[in-house]
Amino acid sequence: MIYKGGTDEYFEVVTLNSENKNLISESMDGQLSLLWFEDDNNKLIIDTIEYSFGKNELISLTSFQKVEALKLTSAKFIRFNSPFYCILDHDSEVGCKGILFYGSRNLPVIKPSEEDLEILSTVWKMLVIEMKSKDNLQLEMLQMMLKRILILCTRIYRSQENYEAIDNGKVDIIREFNFLVETHFKEKHSVSEYAEILNKSPKTLSNLFGKLSDRTPLQLIQNRILLEVKRLLRYTDMPVSEVGYEVGFNDVQSFSRFFKKKEGVSPSDFRNA
Repeated sequence: MIYKGGTDEYFEVVTLNSENKNLISESMDGQLSLLWFEDDNNKLIIDTIEYSFGKNELISLTSFQKVEALKLTSAKFIRFNSPFYCILDHDSEVGCKGILFYGSRNLPVIKPSEEDLEILSTVWKMLVIEMKSKDNLQLEMLQMMLKRILILCTRIYRSQENYEAIDNGKVDIIREFNFLVETHFKEKHSVSEYAEILNKSPKTLSNLFGKLSDRTPLQLIQNRILLEVKRLLRYTDMPVSEVGYEVGFNDVQSFSRFFKKKEGVSPSDFRNA
């Protein structure tokens, strides 16, 4: 089921299976999506990495991510573009920027409890019903259902990642850092550059992230650079030297040293493999 509005709004709700799984590989500029697996033993390649997902796990994806479905039995799928609902413009409503989407951390995998699943299932049923409506209130109702789902997923993920250990003001700093890295990783490679934008010290950022995981802000920046490099090496024919320049390295030698230190092989060997 697809909704298309008069000013380029696009919203899609579909159940994916082994026959139509390749829909997940399609991409449009500015799209965001949620995938809710209904069975076990699902295998996807996302940005060159193979993942396995179980029943009732959810993941969030952006148009920047390259996705290949190796095995998918059944999954609920939502896809929307920014004219339909822009999470950046409405961050105060859903608070998922830098957590579910546009974050520098690993792929968010949402694992709802039984109580969470009951709520999500109810909202999903209401969403499917509303997709069949054709009156002048449909757009507002669909946006309302989408917001409800995004808020629920954000709450679940924040809880499982121990965001409750940090007060909301500091969580917002982490979210903004994640978003800034996603936006500027090609030209800003140091923690101090992001700390300056946030008007915080690098040590403050390190302490904040230390409460959530063992990954430092610098590791998050470098992991995001590495992810983009692997995308370009696998999915484009761009020469290795140009890949390095694309992500902010001034010479191919420093780029190759960075990549080999992280991956254990040279960029050329990674591409050939």
